[in-house]
Amino acid sequence: MAVRGRPRTFDRNAALERAMRVFWAKGYEATQLVDLTAAMGINPPSFYAAFESKEAIFREAVDLYLATDGAASMRALADTASTRDAIAAMLLASIDIALANPAKGGCMVSLGLINCQEQNEGVRALMRGLRKTTEDLIHQRLERGLAEGDLSPSADIGRMSRFYAAMLQALSLQAQDGASQEDLAGIAEASLAAVDSVLARPEQRIS
Repeated sequence: MAVRGRPRTFDRNAALERAMRVFWAKGYEATQLVDLTAAMGINPPSFYAAFESKEAIFREAVDLYLATDGAASMRALADTASTRDAIAAMLLASIDIALANPAKGGCMVSLGLINCQEQNEGVRALMRGLRKTTEDLIHQRLERGLAEGDLSPSADIGRMSRFYAAMLQALSLQAQDGASQEDLAGIAEASLAAVDSVLARPEQRIS
């Protein structure tokens, strides 16, 4: 038996994808129920029957984002051979992500919720944790660079991982403020000086 008010052809996955794009464009707190129901083409009773609450659908939307549009930067970081190229590929992929949304909403994880009302602290903790996970993944890739001889043994990879995690957030904010792809690529290129400064000299490389 169909839930009252829900179209018989209701596609939950498609509805979730539309909700993700609303959250990505507007952020968590600025997104209202009417925005979500309009995007999904359903009424409030159907929304609550399918997704329970705004917070619940946001958590699902974040998971979907990380598995689809938002996956490219960490995939580039992990899959690119040299450490310098991996950092560069991560930054360029993050630019594409930041500009992919029609509203140029930046990265959903970086900017989806920063400051918030007290009742939304749980969502803020989720996003803060995801940003820390990004930093950890960068740290792991830099550790790999040390192990493979790409980076000088003197490299402070803790500081570098925090720096490049901050760069991802900065690129998203710049995109939201209207920076062009060329502008963002220039920022990314300038930031590579940090990794260039700790590349292993030929005599330090593992043969």
